[in-house]
Amino acid sequence: MTGLNDIIKAAKDLGPMPKDFKCQYCGKSYVKESTLASHLCEPKRRFQQRNEIGVRLGFMSYQKFYKFTQNKENATYEKFSASPYYTAFVKFGRHLHSINAIKPERFAEWVIKNNKKLDQWTKDVFYSEYLLEYIKNEDTQDALERSILEMQKWATENSSQVTHYFKYANENKITRAISNGRISPWIVYCSESGIQMLERLNQEQLSIVFEWIDPQYWNLKLKRYPADSAWCKDILKKSGF
Repeated sequence: MTGLNDIIKAAKDLGPMPKDFKCQYCGKSYVKESTLASHLCEPKRRFQQRNEIGVRLGFMSYQKFYKFTQNKENATYEKFSASPYYTAFVKFGRHLHSINAIKPERFAEWVIKNNKKLDQWTKDVFYSEYLLEYIKNEDTQDALERSILEMQKWATENSSQVTHYFKYANENKITRAISNGRISPWIVYCSESGIQMLERLNQEQLSIVFEWIDPQYWNLKLKRYPADSAWCKDILKKSGF
């Protein structure tokens, strides 16, 4: 009869059991396929996260950074996921998603071109600085479309009409919408109801929106671009604003 010592000796003679199941992401091998299936290394986790919105935005930002700093196109996701900066870019991407950033790709370009430090890209002050610049220079049609979408959202939530936004929406809500870029000065200054809304704001509300609607700047802009101004006013008037 084979004793326990004989079994142990035979096992030692055979050597360790072969590990046939290898992780394609980190290279670690396992004896059982089930163990491999439950294994979650950092490279595998990053691969599984590739379709998350925040990760996609982080990858987009990484591609722009790679293009502007290395002058190379098409950085791959594999290169991104292996980068030591992966976590910082994903943090930025998730920040873009959480604040519902306006033109996130433009903001990514802005922080890169303005030489902001990567670990500071999520600072609110940088987004505000970018947004003020963007709103002053964006295409008139883009500004109008974004504003109408914001107003339509309010109208749906309140069983109202989009053209009633400036007349009946809460002034604090309008103030927030203007100061976070959802409502453009184009639609405020080019509509009768928008001008009337400004006249209803109290001093505190005006102080909040002042830099966003900058009367001196927009008065000059509307005069400098008469065709855009006329186009915007005509559309809003015909729409009932």
